[in-house]
Amino acid sequence: MNNEFQPQPHLSDQIVRLQPLKNEDFETLYQVASDPKIWEQHPIKDRYKREVFQIFFEGAMASGGAFIVYDQKTGQAIGSTRFYDWQKDKKRVTIGYTFYARDHWGGRYNPAVKALMLNHAFQFVDEVHFHVGALNIRSQKAIERLGALKIEETEIAYHGEQKNLNFIYRLNKTNWAERQ
Repeated sequence: MNNEFQPQPHLSDQIVRLQPLKNEDFETLYQVASDPKIWEQHPIKDRYKREVFQIFFEGAMASGGAFIVYDQKTGQAIGSTRFYDWQKDKKRVTIGYTFYARDHWGGRYNPAVKALMLNHAFQFVDEVHFHVGALNIRSQKAIERLGALKIEETEIAYHGEQKNLNFIYRLNKTNWAERQ
């Protein structure tokens, strides 16, 4: 095994498949993201607009850690997520910018995606952070169900967008292992 954190591995289980995001995935992912209801609790509420989503997508590509998420049963793209802000010296990485098609909210999809990402990350880091918009109650509850604890509130400037209040959650390797 490589001892260096890999931000875009191919990850899968029986529920979801995460593939490294490529430029040619824009149209497929935009079809998922073009639903205004997806973004109601997100800090950037008009990401359903092509020109606003384009900025989000450019940030995803620039991160070097973004994925397109597929439903294993249907083969359909259902959303995106990413690793970013890897800090080798602190043995920490952040997971965020996650969204899913509404018909994949709740249930097993987000827990499956996060489990794949966390199991991968914790081979290399001791701590994972999550950035969640201050008004995104749905995502805050999902992250708390994983065992992450809110540790901070801060303004975060997204790629090409204004600063927004985010809550930072932390999950450490030991707590994750105990929950498995």
